[in-house]
Amino acid sequence: QVQLVESGGGLVQAGGSLRLSCTASGRTLSNYNMGWFRQAPGKEREFVAAISRSGGGTIDADSVKGRFTISRDSAQNTVYLQMNDLKPEDTAVYYCAASRVTTMSVQDRRYDYWGPGTQVTVSS
Repeated sequence: QVQLVESGGGLVQAGGSLRLSCTASGRTLSNYNMGWFRQAPGKEREFVAAISRSGGGTIDADSVKGRFTISRDSAQNTVYLQMNDLKPEDTAVYYCAASRVTTMSVQDRRYDYWGPGTQVTVSS
């Protein structure tokens, strides 16, 4: 089992920045492709960004391109989501997820382990 924990969420004004972190206990995250998803109230969970095992490949959702950056630090066993120029529509619970599938995926069903989520609220 991989137990993921997100941190770094909070309340920020529009235009501000936050950095989310995802750590794991018991397993090294280097064995997994990793992803960030989010779910706003009354909406379905949506893909935000993914990163390959090596960190050499990333995918970003169109809605966050140029504003969010996913990265990973193997030494720290941590995956990050740097969020800049935040907008009120970015308000959601953000989830970190780990996938055993060989290739990166934007589909949540491809992910095997999930964290409990961290709330991000962007005020206008």
